[in-house]
Amino acid sequence: MASPTPAARQAAPPRGNRRERHRAEIRERIFRAALEIFAERGFLETTVEDITEAADVGKGTFFNYFPTKEHVLATLGSERIAAIERALDQARKGPVLPVLRELATDLAGQSQQSAALLRAIYAAHASCEPVRAELEKRLHTGRRLLAQIFTLAQNRGEIRRDRSAAELARLTQLVVFGVTLAWAMNPDSSLRGSAEEVWDLFSSSFRVDEKRKTVKSHRSARS
Repeated sequence: MASPTPAARQAAPPRGNRRERHRAEIRERIFRAALEIFAERGFLETTVEDITEAADVGKGTFFNYFPTKEHVLATLGSERIAAIERALDQARKGPVLPVLRELATDLAGQSQQSAALLRAIYAAHASCEPVRAELEKRLHTGRRLLAQIFTLAQNRGEIRRDRSAAELARLTQLVVFGVTLAWAMNPDSSLRGSAEEVWDLFSSSFRVDEKRKTVKSHRSARS
């Protein structure tokens, strides 16, 4: 068999990259299989063996990627944090309110999840101390990032300043949590559509009144 040409050798991905892709594929397969089983059976009723069977991997392989099944939910939480971090990057480059609306109405990516999975996750939060502790940690991290986004909006005059950015971040989390939980309990409509309606109503309370802002600007210019 002829040796590959220099060009072919250059085009081929390095062995390390191929190995990393393979590991990422296995991890994703385990992760997705776990979420499907959680939705079908509930978090507490799901065993590691259930997950490995669904993912078609050995038990040892599971533990190479996730120390416990609770760490699967931690990974899901990490995705939510990553979504808020991306929103913060976007907010630094332009108007903040559209970024906040997209983040809140997309529910940090949850609009693609099933109601059964969301119910399983909420049940785990309510009844499993390790999961609850992880949730608290993620909530604090998410709230801190949200507060930074709200601070940008306040500094740019997009929202009122009579409520602290931290308080607005806390209330936003409550709104997102409430809408998601209500939809999971009774998914009779679009989750995103419901979230958009609630967000528009909620955000109207802290938006700057542009008419009042213009009048105030004119008065300042005259004096």
